[in-house]
Amino acid sequence: MPDNIDNLLTETRRFPPSTEFAASAVATGDLYDQARADRLGFWAAQAEGLLSWQKPFTEVLDWSDPPFAKWFADGRLNVAYNCLDRHVDAGNGDRVAIHWEGEPGDSRTLTYTELTAEVKKAANMLLGLGVRPGDRVVIYLPLIPEAVVSMLAVARIGAVHSVVFGGFSAESIRARVDDAGAKVVITADGGWRKGAISPLKPAVDEALAVGTHGETTVEHVVVVDRTHSDVEWTEGRDLWWHDLMAEAAQDHEAEGFESEHPLFILYTSGTTGKPKGILHTSGGYLTGAAFSHRNVFDLKPETDVYWSTADIGWITGHTYVVYGPLANGATQVIYEGTPDSPEPGRWWDVIEKYGVTLFYAAPTAIRGFMKAGRQIPAARDLSSLRLLGSVGEPINPEAWVWYRDVIGGGTTPIVDTWWQTETGSILISALPGVTTLKPGSAQVPLPGISIDVVDESGTPVENGQGGLLVVTEPWPSMLRGIWGDPDRYRETYWEKFASKGFYFAGDGARRDEDGDIWLLGRVDDVMNVSGHRLSTAEIESALVSHPIVAESAVVGASDETTGQAVVAFVILRASQAESMTPDEAVKALRDHVAHEIGAIAKPKTVFIVAELPKTRSGKIMRRLLRDVAEGREIGDTTTLADTQVMSVITDQHRGSQAR
Repeated sequence: MPDNIDNLLTETRRFPPSTEFAASAVATGDLYDQARADRLGFWAAQAEGLLSWQKPFTEVLDWSDPPFAKWFADGRLNVAYNCLDRHVDAGNGDRVAIHWEGEPGDSRTLTYTELTAEVKKAANMLLGLGVRPGDRVVIYLPLIPEAVVSMLAVARIGAVHSVVFGGFSAESIRARVDDAGAKVVITADGGWRKGAISPLKPAVDEALAVGTHGETTVEHVVVVDRTHSDVEWTEGRDLWWHDLMAEAAQDHEAEGFESEHPLFILYTSGTTGKPKGILHTSGGYLTGAAFSHRNVFDLKPETDVYWSTADIGWITGHTYVVYGPLANGATQVIYEGTPDSPEPGRWWDVIEKYGVTLFYAAPTAIRGFMKAGRQIPAARDLSSLRLLGSVGEPINPEAWVWYRDVIGGGTTPIVDTWWQTETGSILISALPGVTTLKPGSAQVPLPGISIDVVDESGTPVENGQGGLLVVTEPWPSMLRGIWGDPDRYRETYWEKFASKGFYFAGDGARRDEDGDIWLLGRVDDVMNVSGHRLSTAEIESALVSHPIVAESAVVGASDETTGQAVVAFVILRASQAESMTPDEAVKALRDHVAHEIGAIAKPKTVFIVAELPKTRSGKIMRRLLRDVAEGREIGDTTTLADTQVMSVITDQHRGSQAR
């Protein structure tokens, strides 16, 4: 949030719900009353009312071994059945489940009957490859229907999927394959991005190369023929998706699994170089996904067309592209490409084409549209929109108001949602039709969610003051641990407030005078770039792996478009410093990070420096580097071992700006 937050809080515009919207809203204020009166009873009612259980649960929450929660543990259900078969059984098989739009302009529409049939065949395909309940399957696909089918097929047979974002590198794929012990990888020859083919299969081949990495647990690679590109082929290991699907049996009975059966592992950056495998299970996660999707987006499945622009490689794609919408029987749009391909108005064309009513996007994209100009959306008919959502990072008030006025026609509510990979579903958001909206504020915890803002000792702060955001009671969609590392799970999320039993989100926040919550950004060394969490340690590790680098420090600097941008400060090895020009070194290092981690982690700026600011104990003072990167006056340097270092770095920064 901006530094002048006090003025912002008092001057901000407020938008009460319209009488017309409130009269037909899905959510009502009674939800808060019900949750306050009996929190566990409230969640039991949501799980029973929103989901179909093959064996009903009798116990709501087992919190006997914190921080390891069990929700609805003695119940049994099948996640894919809840997203598919039951809608067909209820007579809604002809309802469109997915309108898919490819970046080149090709499209497909799948009804619930058709999607269910595809998932059944894919489930049989996986069983034929030897995948069994509990086995792990890595999915590395573009945003195409086969991605959704793959996830649901894995869930249907009780296996565990780990989706890897299609922009990540071979090294990132291999790290996730090895950590999860994956048996099968599902990928494509490539996908379309910004008007060109983005190859995927070559990255998988590199990741699984035995000579490079040693043995692998992967037995088969299933390849979707998306772009008809030539790919290398390993006989016996590599198999075409379409060949396997043609041979797969059509019937598959969905078996019920325990509520705490693992559903997926999704890797997210941590404050060490090693990504964390966030584990989510079945019944509690699906309850949180379905409840939040239905109420936050005011979903009316008979008439709404919903679109979340997220990729399935991120948690938003899991919860609000696959599991939440399909559990609720929604009709939704998924789009393969970027918002500016082939031209900046592509998203608005898609909204106009399908009559989208509910739209969920990141502030980074919204700010990009603001730069492009309102004349672009003004040339399209966006009158179908009745609700807008924001996700991934705090949205600044200016962008919030522009989003509502220009995209929403000055009438639509905006739900500014806060949540994380770890929380599984939205925890803080306005409820449309109930909440008076404030541009830039995430606002209030959802019914049944217990949130507070506390000081370092865990004591709640007064309204108007800043502090640390914590979740004070377990919630159904919470992560169940870090895959294979329970100690890291305790240490990362629960150790700071162990005596209180609070989950620490890693974000700073403050309550305004009304008690509404404003997010203030990360308080650890994890950056938020375009809504994607990236670890400074992971990027530093990638930089140091280049032979010309002796030492590196990475910070996240405020960026008008992406929220934060990656800025790296690098010391070159003396033996290598003269082997290339500074410009050549910068380019090589930016490209190296993109290769090691993915393009999303590519530093916006790299400074070649002679020294880094360190304390006498050797700790790098990233706070001072952030001051440089953001053009602020340098803060207190008295704890530095060499107080002249920052003067040199600052002078160099000014010189680079002048160039």
